[in-house]
Amino acid sequence: MGTDRDTGEDEPGSTDRGSSSGAGSATGAGTSAGDVDVCVVGAGPVGLTLAIGLRLFGLRVRIVDKAPATKREARALMLWARAGEAFDALGVGETLRRNGVELDVVTIHARDRVLGELTTGWARSAYARPLSIEQHDIERLLRTELARLGTGVEWNTELTDVKVHDDRAEFTLRHDDGTVESAAAPWIVGCEGTASVVRDRLGIPFEGRRRTGLQVVQGNARPTWPLGEEPGRGHIFLAPRRSLLVFPLPGGGYRFSCFRDDPDPTLTAAPAFDELRDLVADTARMPGLRLGPAGTPWLNRARFSDRVAARLRCGRGLLAGDAAHAWAPVGGHGMNVGILGAHNLAWKLAAVHHGHAGEELLDTYSDEQRLLAVRYIREMRFNFMELPLPPWGYRAFTATVPVALARRGFQQRLDLRLSDLGRSHRDSALSWHRAGRLHRSGPRAGDRMPDVTVTTRLSDRPSPEPARLHTLLGYEYWTLLLDASRARVEVLHALREACAVLPVPVRILPVTPWDEPGSGPLGHPDDLRLVRPDGYVGLVAPLARTDLLRDYLTAFVADGPDAVGGSPQFRPRRAH
Repeated sequence: MGTDRDTGEDEPGSTDRGSSSGAGSATGAGTSAGDVDVCVVGAGPVGLTLAIGLRLFGLRVRIVDKAPATKREARALMLWARAGEAFDALGVGETLRRNGVELDVVTIHARDRVLGELTTGWARSAYARPLSIEQHDIERLLRTELARLGTGVEWNTELTDVKVHDDRAEFTLRHDDGTVESAAAPWIVGCEGTASVVRDRLGIPFEGRRRTGLQVVQGNARPTWPLGEEPGRGHIFLAPRRSLLVFPLPGGGYRFSCFRDDPDPTLTAAPAFDELRDLVADTARMPGLRLGPAGTPWLNRARFSDRVAARLRCGRGLLAGDAAHAWAPVGGHGMNVGILGAHNLAWKLAAVHHGHAGEELLDTYSDEQRLLAVRYIREMRFNFMELPLPPWGYRAFTATVPVALARRGFQQRLDLRLSDLGRSHRDSALSWHRAGRLHRSGPRAGDRMPDVTVTTRLSDRPSPEPARLHTLLGYEYWTLLLDASRARVEVLHALREACAVLPVPVRILPVTPWDEPGSGPLGHPDDLRLVRPDGYVGLVAPLARTDLLRDYLTAFVADGPDAVGGSPQFRPRRAH
């Protein structure tokens, strides 16, 4: 469910054999580095997200994929809140939501008992509820948006070799008619999955190991069962040595995913429909259950390795998505983490390419994304709701579930964890927390800026209509937030002078909390918060310390030892 392969169908903007349209793509034999700024390898959700982000900054993008344009496969299903916010910042959030179905509640079953319900939507976010939408539909919609921005996918185009130099990446492409093309670009990004040619040619180890004793059998089907069909309701069935997840499909029916033990590792073929039916019927204790076709016909059996690339950058070559990290789809976050990585990378790569920042900024992408992936893999080991448990573990776990689900605090904490809204980059070289000594409220540097309700006029003046803070942030600029009650003329002048060192736009935004609960998430009124284009807080500092703001921005634009990440004081803790 967390794969990054393109599985969509042809639509406007998709092309075969390298004849793509628009200024964002450069094609043809002997393409030079002057024709394209970035070559993206792999047109799955991650590659398409990255390409859209780069196009928003005006970079010319070439995106290639060895698959045929007619390939269509279901694969990943769920978009969580933080990925929804990332897509919203790129302008496609509402389009995706209209084509999916939001998950409101999940009923937890243990054999023939109902243990309780898990409700969603607790967090403050416009995308608080998980969105069920199949991967091929995500890709189709992203390709349409990318085509609108002037770039099409080059299908049947396989990358066979890459060499990076100080100022460019040279690469070789083989087309479906057998012709070979030599091309170049200032940057190349591998988003082509676990068997990444980019990663292999860059000589980057894919560290980790194969996971044993676990397989997933999954497919799309419409059940005949006593539970009916509610579009916003999912189910989880627990049993010894297996866990069955059942989530609604936008067009009706369900995705059935059974995590189970692996008694016969030599069995590699996709399951027959009868095998899926028998697994579902046995796990759910419904012997009379019948399954019929639903949505995109799809049956799959998969086994997994938990791996993270040793680094995500080698000079002019970078990695994203499954080319950078991959693990068992327990929790259903593989695709989401890749999408967030692309959202993180695009603005940084654009800043470096335009000469607005030193190349060390790209190392912060590698550090932040690797640490995020490593943490997911560690946490996955304790996901007892989805990992198959032995009989004694099953009995112990199911005994605690009803008590936990009855607690509001547990529901909120679990929802926050699943949403990815609580994930942070606090260990990043880009995160400078210099708040006043007694100022402990609000997000820390590296945290996602909360989506609270605010107004943007001074607090002692008539207020306009309230707005969600995230609608006032922008992916194409930084945002400097301060309390509107402190936005005196001389303060704003000092802030503008400090921001003048940054060659990219900084929007200075005085805000007032619309209601009392918003005061805490905005932080102490005597502190400023500089928000990165991807919505994470980069700097927290006293409003009077414009020297700290200037130092931070100077480090951002610098190259070499004075750059962000270059000074030992600001180096992040490495993930291992």
